[in-house]
Amino acid sequence: MIAYLQSTVEIGFVSGIRTAMAPRTQYAKCGNLSIAYQVLGDGPIDLVYAQGWVSHLEYAWESPDYARFFRRLANFSRLIRFDRRGMGLSDRDVGPATIEERVDDIRAVMDAAGSERAALLGVSEGGYMAAMFAATHPERTAALILCGSYARQSWAPDYPWGITLEDRDAWNTLMEENWGEPFELDQAAPSMAKDEAARSWFGAYLRYSASPGAVRALNDLSFEVDIRGVLPSVQVPTLVLHRSGDRWHSVPEAQYLADHIPGAKLVVLPGDDHLPWWGDQERLVGEVQEFLTGTRNSPPSERVLLTVLVTDIVGSTEKLAAIGDLKWKETLQAHDGVVRRELKNFGGQEVNRTGDGFVLAFTGPTRAIQCARAIIQELSRLGLTMRAGLHTGECERRETDLSGLAVHVASRICSNASPGSILVSNTVKDLVVGSGIGFIDQGMYSLKGVPGEWSLFAVVE
Repeated sequence: MIAYLQSTVEIGFVSGIRTAMAPRTQYAKCGNLSIAYQVLGDGPIDLVYAQGWVSHLEYAWESPDYARFFRRLANFSRLIRFDRRGMGLSDRDVGPATIEERVDDIRAVMDAAGSERAALLGVSEGGYMAAMFAATHPERTAALILCGSYARQSWAPDYPWGITLEDRDAWNTLMEENWGEPFELDQAAPSMAKDEAARSWFGAYLRYSASPGAVRALNDLSFEVDIRGVLPSVQVPTLVLHRSGDRWHSVPEAQYLADHIPGAKLVVLPGDDHLPWWGDQERLVGEVQEFLTGTRNSPPSERVLLTVLVTDIVGSTEKLAAIGDLKWKETLQAHDGVVRRELKNFGGQEVNRTGDGFVLAFTGPTRAIQCARAIIQELSRLGLTMRAGLHTGECERRETDLSGLAVHVASRICSNASPGSILVSNTVKDLVVGSGIGFIDQGMYSLKGVPGEWSLFAVVE
């Protein structure tokens, strides 16, 4: 677990806290339907984000990676996101939306958000509606960006990259049998296929977004869509982004878009993930920013004093060997639920997941210790023993990224903690004077990779 920590780690928001800090969900009227949307940021250019396949405005924020992606886009734009009809928080049970209806959804959301003209970012299947909107409403389109997109799904003699009707039916059957699980994550984002936190979130994201029947109907309609005839009519500046190892759609499909949209620019990025919020999202967002603004910069950073709590499951390898992969997966999911529930109770922030634990951050050390106590107590009921290490120090926060020596010190302290114990630095002990928390001096320690000798203390009841 210790080797996992690098010089920069990501900070997100725990379940409930992430959603609370997300923009307010509003509704636009499109005929008799209500289309859910959110607005984030106050940049000089409006950017409408059209997500492909399925979406859920609010549950998307439960992924630290997806949340970071949104905030990075909003760093240089006024980001407008929406759930198209039939998906997420918009009116459901309306049947699969045609491309014309999806264009209507975009127009209704822009009107409700007070956007007269915007750049459109269409991801995957979202490229259909974004390209169609740009072609039919050029006066309201500042630019078009297509990411992981394509002109059609089905195979044709002059479009050899598509899939056959048999392939689609087999995929639909597999989808219906496995909906609720992180379906196709190994293809959509290979870099995250073995990350249990990502798998858990992705499975829930699919469930919240749509039912299996709705997704099958959507897949059937999308199989029939062909926007090749639309492409030459797109007359706005266009950027086509695609990752070289994308397993859902190949680079030649992106090349086709760029070749048939007048003046379009194609940028092929390294990586295998189709979903843009995984993989090297900073490089991808940098291309978007440079295309829209002419410049590329990282979000500003700030120095902040935080208490970092690192947890680790004791004897996880032996536990896995004793109960098997499936049962261990269920145990880890229960473990994650306990940690995130207590994190919410004590007002902390989730920095990152490790294989057997978490990196967490708090604005005060007392709450961090109380949270660690609660987690240890709850995990004991699951038959799990946890150890924890805490240190308070300056960290550098850049949007949702967190780095600094304090993270590494807390990790090294955790590695020295006894099973079931909470070990803290002298700094933490001094800051909680008067809280009623007791400590036992554990002596001086050399922390691997950290200069000097460190006085550590074990928390006692």
